[in-house]
Amino acid sequence: MNLDFSQIVPYIPFMLEGIWVTLKFVSISILFGFILGAILALCKISSIKPLKWFAEGYTSIFRGTPLILQLMIIYNATPQLFGYDISAFASAILAFGLNSAAYVSEIIRAGIEAVDVGQTEASMALGISYRQRMIDIILPQALKNILPALMNEFITLTKESAIVSTIGYLDLMRRATVVTADTYIYFEPYLFVGILYYSMVMILTIIGKRIERRLKRSD
Repeated sequence: MNLDFSQIVPYIPFMLEGIWVTLKFVSISILFGFILGAILALCKISSIKPLKWFAEGYTSIFRGTPLILQLMIIYNATPQLFGYDISAFASAILAFGLNSAAYVSEIIRAGIEAVDVGQTEASMALGISYRQRMIDIILPQALKNILPALMNEFITLTKESAIVSTIGYLDLMRRATVVTADTYIYFEPYLFVGILYYSMVMILTIIGKRIERRLKRSD
């Protein structure tokens, strides 16, 4: 094998900077996806039919089409449809946030429906409003049940973030490609970036397990 890691040493700071660039848009996408997903989940369990139909239709579309297609439509079609030259950063946040919301909504919906129905009946008997019931009783219990699934979705989103390299966003994957173009070597840059992705995923996994343990101790 002809391996020479010394060639990528000058590019290491450039590739390491990609960690922050990647985490920046992934973090915003996760927050956006969680908030929108929670709203969609509430729509799905709502007795208002149009809201329920909208949420289910939204989920069907975003789960039924590839993420890369959604990213390409947002990035390439937005200037054509609306005359607005959207940036790669904004496109990435929108595509990943909207896509994640579809999956998060199903996770939250399942978590809410898994809460003992007796809790809802008891709170209704005490005259607690729907909003208070959801915020103070149902959602906290649902969150404990769905945390592993949520963390898995966030980890998946972090790994899939490499897709944004296709629209020129200088994330980790794109930076590795830039290095390969400059050095004409491929294995070393991709291996280094692979280690960085793996490290981020492991850190997220550890954080998720610690939060899960803390929630269990608070029972």
